[in-house]
Amino acid sequence: MSALVSYDPATGEVVGQVEITDPNSIPAMVARAREAGEGWAAMSLTERRDLLLEAGKVIAANAEAIGEQLCREMGKPLREAIGEVRSCAHMADELDEMCEALAPEVIDDGRSRSTLYRDPFGVVAAITPWNFPFSMPHWMVLPSLMAGNAVILKPSEETPLTAQAYVDALNATLPEGVLQIVHGADVQGKALVNADVDLVAFTGSRAAGIHILTAAGQDLKRVILELGGKDPMVVLPGADLPRAASFAARNSFRNAGQVCVSTERIYVHQELYEPFLDALVAETAKLRQGHGLDEGVEIGPMINARQRDWVLRQIDEAVAAGARVLAGGEGHEGNFIRPTVLADVTHEMGIAVDETFGPVACVTPVADDAEALRMANDTPYGLGASVWGETERAEKVARGIRAGMIGINRSCGGAAGTPWVGARQSGYGFHSSKEGHRQFAQVRVLTTVADR
Repeated sequence: MSALVSYDPATGEVVGQVEITDPNSIPAMVARAREAGEGWAAMSLTERRDLLLEAGKVIAANAEAIGEQLCREMGKPLREAIGEVRSCAHMADELDEMCEALAPEVIDDGRSRSTLYRDPFGVVAAITPWNFPFSMPHWMVLPSLMAGNAVILKPSEETPLTAQAYVDALNATLPEGVLQIVHGADVQGKALVNADVDLVAFTGSRAAGIHILTAAGQDLKRVILELGGKDPMVVLPGADLPRAASFAARNSFRNAGQVCVSTERIYVHQELYEPFLDALVAETAKLRQGHGLDEGVEIGPMINARQRDWVLRQIDEAVAAGARVLAGGEGHEGNFIRPTVLADVTHEMGIAVDETFGPVACVTPVADDAEALRMANDTPYGLGASVWGETERAEKVARGIRAGMIGINRSCGGAAGTPWVGARQSGYGFHSSKEGHRQFAQVRVLTTVADR
């Protein structure tokens, strides 16, 4: 078979390669997974937990090496890359939460006694993106395995080495065949979705999600989708402008804007507009861009030339339509796009309505809360959002935003134990939390006559 070559997006150098999976071999891989899954499903939750804890130790022991490879393969700063790997190594609390979520539950109404079992579906196809190439597989693979499923992971063709490192770490302790990996692009992904799998868990673009949902629907396969976002940020009177501007810069430019919950649209009350822009430009100037291996770098490159060209085209079209460039906007080299601040962005511009996934902060003035809310909801997406201002007023605005996760004077991520959830066309089903873990299991109800 031919090789899938991985390149450093900052330099174009070859990082490594893996063998591309023959799509014709995927049905046999699924059959092997189904057979291996029988023994895996027969284990207790505790037994599965203990084996995965051992795999966590393997990840921890290799975190720095895997993190450096992740940095070179995907482009994010080394500190963040190592942190991503280490966050997946320390999984004891996560596994305990999964054990609790998946344990049998008894409901007795005095007449009937029902036991809710959460059993494996069988074989899970996990299809993951390149922007968090270690943690995204972890989010799908770990709850799938804990629920007793066998898993076939199809990672992005942009970051195969990092995903292979994740699978290798887990397979150091897992029974053979329970976790397998498919390498390739669309052909392999489509073959996996069309194969005899029971659940497809996918994170990626809305367009790809539509194709997966359509294909999976032919066999009524279960589907969990986390799709794109166009996250709004609303800045109200009473907001702490320095903090709001600092968050806007950090959340617009982190990972070169290649985050599903990046701040892509900022709506600021007219009276705060120019002061906020000044503060945002000042925060943007503090950021250092470069190769992720270099000391002090906070922003790396775009993943590839295709994504770079998409973002630059959006910027150029917005400027041609009247947006003001206050930072960046030009001087880009290779796959690097300088962190860019655009003012006076309108919804007639593509950059205000289409997902960008790049280091661009788009700022728009609004007359009042009602206009901010209308513009925040003027999108088919609904992943995350944030509202900045006096708490009671901000909460009122936040309750009107049609998104799954909304932060008040902070990011959208919730407290420990809350789900990561999108609304509208940002997908359905969700990850994390007890309810999120339970989506990787089939509920079965066994009922007897209650003891009297």
